[in-house]
Amino acid sequence: MKCLSCSCAEEILKADPSQLQARDAVYGGTPLHWTKTAELGRMLLECGCDVNYLSGTGESALHILTKKGRFEAAMVLLTHGANANLKGQDGNTALHLAMKMDHMDLIKALIVFGADVEIYNDLGETPGLIAARTSKGPNRKILLDLLCSVGVQRCHPPSPSSPPITNRNKPKGIGNDSSPQLFLTSLTTHLHFLPFTFLSIIFPPSFRMDRLLCLDGGGIKGLVLIQMLIALEKEAGRPTRELFDWVAGTSTGGILALAIVHGKSMEYLRCLYFRMKERVFKGSRPYESAPLEDFLKTEFGENIKMTDVRFPRVMVTSVLADRHPGELHIFRNYDPPSIQKEPSYATTANFKPLTIPQEQLVWRAARSSGAAPTYFRPMGRFLDGGLLANNPTLDAMTEIHQYNKALKGHEGDVKKLGIVVSLGTGKPPQVVVNSVDVFRPSNPLELAKSFVGAKELGKMLVDCCTDSDGCAVDRASAWCEMIDTLYHRLSPQLSQEVMLDEVSDAVLVDMLWETQMYLVTEVEFRENLSLLY
Repeated sequence: MKCLSCSCAEEILKADPSQLQARDAVYGGTPLHWTKTAELGRMLLECGCDVNYLSGTGESALHILTKKGRFEAAMVLLTHGANANLKGQDGNTALHLAMKMDHMDLIKALIVFGADVEIYNDLGETPGLIAARTSKGPNRKILLDLLCSVGVQRCHPPSPSSPPITNRNKPKGIGNDSSPQLFLTSLTTHLHFLPFTFLSIIFPPSFRMDRLLCLDGGGIKGLVLIQMLIALEKEAGRPTRELFDWVAGTSTGGILALAIVHGKSMEYLRCLYFRMKERVFKGSRPYESAPLEDFLKTEFGENIKMTDVRFPRVMVTSVLADRHPGELHIFRNYDPPSIQKEPSYATTANFKPLTIPQEQLVWRAARSSGAAPTYFRPMGRFLDGGLLANNPTLDAMTEIHQYNKALKGHEGDVKKLGIVVSLGTGKPPQVVVNSVDVFRPSNPLELAKSFVGAKELGKMLVDCCTDSDGCAVDRASAWCEMIDTLYHRLSPQLSQEVMLDEVSDAVLVDMLWETQMYLVTEVEFRENLSLLY
């Protein structure tokens, strides 16, 4: 481990697997405590090393790596289930240690992965207090402002007459009164429980309103969706699948929609996304499809059908690309609405019939929705749903309307759509475009200008085609307002554009940090959250 030799470590473990549980004579640590690189840590964890084992000095591998400032290696531990709130020497968590180190990236990563910002060590110190005391360099103001933005308290150390730490009321501190993990908890004191509770008591179940969750596409930026859903679940005290009657998703949002329906934990999915990105986005575009397909088969099963899980109802968008113009297709776990409508186009050929939900494999539906052009090859005749419905809200509302319309003679089964929650994968900053002019050049200088214009025009066409935060939001909001349905759109403003295939842990942690800060400011959504449960 000291020599950073992953191949040597592998050979040793092949010869003697028991070395994985060996303890060093001085500190009582496992090989994981001695790892210095992400590669070594990943190899040991995949071999079965205990990520939360405490050494003889009472420290986990995460404590050690935090002390050493090894961000990449610490990220491997966090994405393999390391407990960010595990206490070590003097009751310090990894976040306490990161505050002493002034290590901004580690601080962000730990908080994003659930580190409690209000936890006390044996001296009664919170991470915020340590930051205020020890940070003296140029990062001091940045660090304190950063902590304020997610509601970290700055506390005073206890006096002998203070009540026990577990019962002590927290004094007023810097920033808001809520931590990143508990930014919604104060909501319970002023939530309006009456609307949903009143309807539940006064009216029979047939009059209760349906709840719709819509998840945008965005590749690895699906981590933003996961982070927002984790916050939602923590406040509600229930998994997402119990909060909504309908779940719609596109591309990465479609994969998450299916994961929600199949009961996957959001914390598990967050770790999974981080672990899988290097395998899925390996090499150059277009990427090999096999790693993505193997991942989907492992998570959903090779033979699981869409209708094997019926609730909540799920809609996953894709595009039928075996025809021109292409058509939006929705994979469902219920029978499609049987309403009479005119075909969108007159056909000049007989197309292959579509697979019915009872025979549609879940993993194939997920793969079809995520077949982003130039990133992955098509899934048979299907392309990424983001080409026509990157924000699937309007398409989901249309589907629900048609579903209810088809219930003629069964009006008792019709439920009004009461609330729509639309989650985006983050908005990039708006930047200047120098030229989108494409013309026939007459000299080398004009050739260069035309090339730049063609490149910018191509990017703009893709952006307009997959836009999910502009007109799509305005239209969905207006439609919901017209039918007296509550509409909430959550999509954080990002400080930089994050690519669909981004693999840098630092970039992704910054993205999730900005998501966390954004959630603290969403007061209106928190005030209406009770309608979900």
